[in-house]
Amino acid sequence: MANKPFAITLKPGTSLANLTGSWRSSRPVYLNRLPPCNNACPAGENIQGWLFHAESGDYEQAWRVLVRDNPLPSVMGRVCYHPCETSCNRGQLDEAVGINSVERFLGDEAIKRGWKFDAPATETGKKVLVVGAGPSGLSAAYHLARMGHQVEIQEAGPLAGGMMRFGIPKYRLPRDVLDAEVQRILDLGVALKLNTKVENIEQSMQDGGFDAAFLAVGAHIGKRAMIPAGDAAHIVDAVSVLRSMEGEDKPMLGRKVVVYGGGNTAIDVARTVKRMGGEPLIVYRRTRDKAPAHDFEIEEALQEGVMIKWLSTIKQAGVGEITVEKMELDEKGFPQPTGEFEKLEADSVVLALGQDVDLSLLNGVSGLEIKDGTVQVAPNMMTGHAGIFAGGDMVPSERTVTVGVGHGKKAARNIDAWLRGITYVPEPKHEIATFDKLNPWYYSDADKTVRPMLDIIRRQTSFDEVQGGLDETNALFEARRCLSCGNCFECDNCYGVCPDNAVIKLGPGKGFEFNYDYCKGCGICEAECPCGSIKMVPEDI
Repeated sequence: MANKPFAITLKPGTSLANLTGSWRSSRPVYLNRLPPCNNACPAGENIQGWLFHAESGDYEQAWRVLVRDNPLPSVMGRVCYHPCETSCNRGQLDEAVGINSVERFLGDEAIKRGWKFDAPATETGKKVLVVGAGPSGLSAAYHLARMGHQVEIQEAGPLAGGMMRFGIPKYRLPRDVLDAEVQRILDLGVALKLNTKVENIEQSMQDGGFDAAFLAVGAHIGKRAMIPAGDAAHIVDAVSVLRSMEGEDKPMLGRKVVVYGGGNTAIDVARTVKRMGGEPLIVYRRTRDKAPAHDFEIEEALQEGVMIKWLSTIKQAGVGEITVEKMELDEKGFPQPTGEFEKLEADSVVLALGQDVDLSLLNGVSGLEIKDGTVQVAPNMMTGHAGIFAGGDMVPSERTVTVGVGHGKKAARNIDAWLRGITYVPEPKHEIATFDKLNPWYYSDADKTVRPMLDIIRRQTSFDEVQGGLDETNALFEARRCLSCGNCFECDNCYGVCPDNAVIKLGPGKGFEFNYDYCKGCGICEAECPCGSIKMVPEDI
């Protein structure tokens, strides 16, 4: 049209003589960009989607959108390390939205009000065996049950929850919360067999008539270290200590307890020892900034009186004492021995050096590839043996509850497709709504709501939950801090700033469209869109 005589651009029979859209070289389009919080969530939650309902006060709908991806929101609201908040664009404006706090509020609200999952789909007649009742196994069972499959979980332990129960202390995750969310999954018709260790996966599948299996055995075996020690030296592993806290017979560690390691498990054990009346000392070979534990966990431990000896390694353990060697970091950040030694009192030593998975159930199974203590899987989570899938701690990945939940969902989708004889193809992701795509000038300053903490005395002497939750008022405020990155929330900015009246309102909930006959492609709408849901594209696209 731009190559035609000017008069041809006139629109006969109207007073709008000139179709100014013919002057454009680029045009605006509405689009949905991927919020960075959604992109960063290992469980694949539609975070912005459920925050939208939460900020309108429709908490049940927010919860239902949330549990489409994650069946354990109350648990996750306590133990997830919220990478979504690290990626939140609001963090570049003032502080990240307290996504994890709102998630916990919704999860607790669901327990309080007795909300149940939607009914499963029509039964498919297919049976799936899930090995392990930890976060990955429970997530897979939940999604498979909702798809209409018959699911049975076989768990070697006496209770469901896996490392959520036997690896995370009660002061971080109250057991009534865990029990409530596990029971809601079982209420879908999922069968749970406790104290049932799978010795041979192929035999178990054959005996039970299962069409597929998902392996989600947790990393319950503590790694050992080559520490010269006398026969009477008391050395135990961290997993055993935390597991024994679930029973009636608490671990006998003595008063002076040295915890060897710098991860979150080491912090959990030290804080547990403090609550039992002991004097914990963490020994770690690197500095605080190199420790794998999350810094806020380290800070909370220090607040509670846990002592940490950085740049140190245990060289020998004896009766009532250990010998440590001072370390120093080289130019690459690796610890090197200095030859300087020191003796410390120690009634016991707890090794928190990581965990391994018991893979004995896979002995003799053809087609499997095991590397560095993990099972290798294809992009669809299936092992080299058809019909046997794996996830969570069993596969190469970060070992967190959130990652496990995400694996369970991904595996369930692929198992469902495999049972139906098709291939699951995830929808392509939109481009990410980065901060530079936003116009933060339009948003009001609003400081993040901080969750209340238990007082130090009770934190040191009881296993009461350390961190409290938000109330309804605070949760509503926190949800409303969301910038709706990349997705239109109908603020009418584009409608108000367009100099050509080329933006058409389609009605509440329906968004807008452009009248390209009169849009000159000036780009003001894109520049002034608060959330970055308008993009200028070349006219010839």
